[in-house]
Amino acid sequence: MPRLLMIDDDEALAGPLTQYLARFDFELHAAPRPSLGLQRLAAESFDALILDGMLPEMDGFELCKQIRAGAEGTRHLPILMLTARGDLTDRVVGLELGADDYLAKPFEPRELAARLQSLLRRARMTPGLAAPDMRFDGLRIDTARREVWGCDGSLLELTSTEYELLVLLAREPRRVFHRDEILNRLRGHEAYLYTRAVDILVSRLRKKLAPLDALKTLRNAGYCFALAAQP
Repeated sequence: MPRLLMIDDDEALAGPLTQYLARFDFELHAAPRPSLGLQRLAAESFDALILDGMLPEMDGFELCKQIRAGAEGTRHLPILMLTARGDLTDRVVGLELGADDYLAKPFEPRELAARLQSLLRRARMTPGLAAPDMRFDGLRIDTARREVWGCDGSLLELTSTEYELLVLLAREPRRVFHRDEILNRLRGHEAYLYTRAVDILVSRLRKKLAPLDALKTLRNAGYCFALAAQP
């Protein structure tokens, strides 16, 4: 049963949501403050995080940033951000700081469950559609270990969504993927989110792959993987 940690100061939300998500075999735990959430992350094992954007002590965006820069065991956890207004700025900031998905409050519990299922499916995806070891000029993708190694031999720190995007594009070098297609493939359901989310995700990944010029942008078309494969 996947263990989830929700950091949200709305304590009235935790009880009903815990009961509802149990129907989908999720075990939800709650912390009302970032300091308590970070303590639990350090002491326990979780499969995904739900962070509210508006929190005491620090906001959810700063908390997301800290988690992404934190301990090896937690920095790669899938993160779903909750935003009070569904404001475009909040969504952009959350994605830029490393969140994998977002959901505006108030939300339907069924949609939250679907988003969590999609996040965990991506995080646990096995390399059935890709070679166990994909090698390119200056880049190696080990799909068995879900690791990516750069041109200097260093291990790149990618979030689960960044990794899935890289594998998606690298499976078919030079093929142009449209933004809507990328959203559909990564999120596992029809894309109704704004396509700016893809641009932010590509920008994040491009910075981590630098100095390699691995991702190409085709204006009004989409993105493609540009590195040459090695035998």
